Amino acid sequence: MTSLLRIENLSKRFGGLQAVADVSLAVTTGEICSVIGPNGAGKTTLFNMISGVLRPSGGRIVFDGTDMAAVSPSRFAAKGIGRTFQNLALFKHGTVVENILTGRHTHLRSNVLDAVIFFGRTRREEIEARQRVEEIIEFLEIEHIRDAIVGTLSYGQQKRVELARALACEPKLLLLDEMVSGMNQEETEDIARFVLDIREELGITVLMIEHEMRIVMDISDRVHVLNFGRKIAEGTPAEVRRDPAVAEAYLGGHRAEAAKVGA
Repeated sequence: MTSLLRIENLSKRFGGLQAVADVSLAVTTGEICSVIGPNGAGKTTLFNMISGVLRPSGGRIVFDGTDMAAVSPSRFAAKGIGRTFQNLALFKHGTVVENILTGRHTHLRSNVLDAVIFFGRTRREEIEARQRVEEIIEFLEIEHIRDAIVGTLSYGQQKRVELARALACEPKLLLLDEMVSGMNQEETEDIARFVLDIREELGITVLMIEHEMRIVMDISDRVHVLNFGRKIAEGTPAEVRRDPAVAEAYLGGHRAEAAKVGA
């Protein structure tokens, strides 16, 4: 199988701070991969570069055969990279449907005149967008809140709406940043199931940052481990679980705690 995403010696510096240093990794089409590491390891900075939020200080990002250095950051989503954020980035005063519809903007081709007369291409795009949104709502089992104002929803429901909006972009690669952070056990299990379904039913490759090690070990094909901005380990969940460098990074080498990485 081919690599959908290839990162080569990627680095990011903020003044005197080296947030990411010489990181290389590949994500194969159809995989669920995780990036893990202690707080401050550089995981979100890495995601921000992959999604175009930040420009790298060095190295290359090659996505679906395209060197992304030549792509405008505003075009990353159109190229097929979808993203959720650790901190919710929703329109709190809009409805669930309205928020998900914003994810369709990369597929709109109508011009201002088309929009004014609302005919032809604009009308077709509107019908297609709303049909796709309804399919996503059904897929994520949020029919009962489709017309609710997002700001009135629980945290777990809002996270699901943000996932829906990312899916509305129809990404080839979905970046999930701490999707289950702050969720209870039932909500966490639901998200794990949805991630598997996103890969199996929608054919979308997934790269996720996650602190919940049970999810990482249960559903990941491969795991990449960062510490102080550098990659220190890579492998299957079982291989990473046994790696002493991973236990050292997370737990300072305390053997009694090491088992918790894969618990």
